[in-house]
Amino acid sequence: MSTISIVIPAKDERENIQPLVDEIYSALAEQQDFEIIYIDDGSSDGTFDEIVRLKNAGRSKLRVLQHAQSVGQSTAVYSGIKAAKGELIVTLDADGQNDPADIPAMLLKAQQFNSGEHFCIAGYRKNRKDTAWYRFQSRLANKVRSSLLGDGTPDTGCGLKVFPKATFLQLPYFDHMHRFLPALIGRLQGEIVVAEVKHRNRLAGVSKYNMWNRLWVGIVDMLGVMWLQRRTKHAKIIKQA
Repeated sequence: MSTISIVIPAKDERENIQPLVDEIYSALAEQQDFEIIYIDDGSSDGTFDEIVRLKNAGRSKLRVLQHAQSVGQSTAVYSGIKAAKGELIVTLDADGQNDPADIPAMLLKAQQFNSGEHFCIAGYRKNRKDTAWYRFQSRLANKVRSSLLGDGTPDTGCGLKVFPKATFLQLPYFDHMHRFLPALIGRLQGEIVVAEVKHRNRLAGVSKYNMWNRLWVGIVDMLGVMWLQRRTKHAKIIKQA
């Protein structure tokens, strides 16, 4: 298997860094060629220094990029993927709610695809460790999104995904694009494979998201993705000389 790049956007997640890095190392013990790229998106709690400390303490597969100011999760993911050395990208959240133990099974699913094919292995948090109100919001949003975009996944908000770097770099970039990766990859005629994954309670810190800071931008973004889908045409070449 080629190099795997684990891309993790982080803002004020210092206390969650070491436990998550330790788990990634354990989960990928059989995968020799991998790197972990953290993108510190304008943290004020020493997130960057903690990652550097771990790297200097022997976690040599760690890399870290630091944004001068917070520009959001999608841009952080974009920065990390552009800097990644691997042909295959794994994204996950920095809060520890995604379980790295799910990564090897997702990588096995990725092996069914040939080099150059577009695909996305999308995590599905079937049993979420959130409040009933938050789960209701998420179910409603996912149902509306899935019916309008036809993206083939019940949980596009799950941070745990696997896809080729080359595929991602062909996607149109915009703020909040990380929430629509299955739909955008499907627009390239890529295959979407849903993988059930575990979801855990946050170990430390607080969530940066709530209903109100996602609702209106989510509606606008979804309309934009629908526009992109409807404007896309694919040509089949039947002759060349």
